[in-house]
Amino acid sequence: MTVSFLERSRIVARPGWSRWLVPPAALSIHLAIGSTYAWSVFKSPLETSMGISGTASALPFTVSIVMLGASAALFGTRVDHKGPRWAMVVATSCFCSGYLIAALGVFIEQYWLVVFGYGFVGGIGLGIGYISPVSTLMKWFPDRPGMATGMAIMGFGGGALVASALANSLLDGFGRGTAGVSATLLVIGCAYAVFMSLGWLLIRVPAPDWKPADWEPAPRKAESPVITGSVSATSAIKTPQFWLLWAAMCFNVTAGIGILERAAPIFQDFFPDASSAAALAVAAAGFVAVVSLANMAGRFGWSTLSDVLGRKNMFRLYLGGGALLYLTLALTTNANKALFLVCTMLIVSFYGAGFATVPAYLRDLFGSREVGAIHGRLLTAWSAAGVLGPLIVNAVADSQHSAGKSGPDLYILSFSVMIVLLIVGFVCNELIRQVDTKYHEVAPVRGEAPVGDWTPHREAGQET
Repeated sequence: MTVSFLERSRIVARPGWSRWLVPPAALSIHLAIGSTYAWSVFKSPLETSMGISGTASALPFTVSIVMLGASAALFGTRVDHKGPRWAMVVATSCFCSGYLIAALGVFIEQYWLVVFGYGFVGGIGLGIGYISPVSTLMKWFPDRPGMATGMAIMGFGGGALVASALANSLLDGFGRGTAGVSATLLVIGCAYAVFMSLGWLLIRVPAPDWKPADWEPAPRKAESPVITGSVSATSAIKTPQFWLLWAAMCFNVTAGIGILERAAPIFQDFFPDASSAAALAVAAAGFVAVVSLANMAGRFGWSTLSDVLGRKNMFRLYLGGGALLYLTLALTTNANKALFLVCTMLIVSFYGAGFATVPAYLRDLFGSREVGAIHGRLLTAWSAAGVLGPLIVNAVADSQHSAGKSGPDLYILSFSVMIVLLIVGFVCNELIRQVDTKYHEVAPVRGEAPVGDWTPHREAGQET
């Protein structure tokens, strides 16, 4: 019987195959689907050309994030079983089709098609594409899981850096009316179809008995009450650890996504002192690029550091530090542009770092056997945050505008809400303990670190 081109058995790496070829394959997918973070570039042209509100123009982005979490949760187990090539092909088909449907919707001025295409169809591609290379990378890099997930998810954060420049260049060439926006979406969708195909052609999975040369899993600490093993995806969602991490993740994402989704308008409202409207638009696009770079850098840098400091300590930084940074923004508003840039860049870097760190956090808590499926279920926190973040920032800004306020005053209330959410997330992270042994039901695979050895020589036994 002929084995399908998409089956996992077709992509088992032969002896001697370099694991360092996997990160480029993952990046080709994540750089493309990360373009969703550049949606704010399309907001003003759509609001002007189609006569919609700021809240309505955020809807395609919001729906795409909701569908990301929903599709990751629904298809996470299938991704683990079918393998990354199958997942990457499905992700490419859905994500790029979403752009094409959105382009048609703008062209014929049917906004519901934009929401359906970019949000619903493209969002399915987002979810499947997001989780497809992550578990594979952790299997290739069991010695450095934080760095491995950071490499892949860095591309998702950096995707907006490329897409923002590309979209602005195309909009300048095609125009910012409906025809120009439609043409821009069409070109981007076709370009990404080619680029993402490189990923599923290159991807490989390790043989069952493979492990890095001269590496052995860190021995389980004698004082740790947690046995060696793994937790299934079904059992994981029954643990308090899963839901505490879900809440911490949700509120960390909410805090960052509120800035990312409305990055260009926020900059324009805080610093409306450019010489012309065109110059202000260019400066705002530059701000989108800068925070996208921070998002990308945070995903790799902070998550790599988590291999040394431990996942729980890093989430303390993301949540507690984020609350302090939002407080600084609320108190200083636009008094100092450099301080504003530093605070927003750090907030967005913590946001991105949370995504990159959480797969390794899940591996530490539940083992790596079904981490892809568990990760997919946890990404429903992203779906919830995809509604909360834009809704809080856009709805509050619209209401404050209706009340006659302008500039930074549009955002002070929403920043205060973010502070409260981050504090709640910080408390949830503090409550996370090692998983009870009654949930351990899957034997560990070779090369898998014992569940409960959170990070080598750091977290195990630290909490009492």
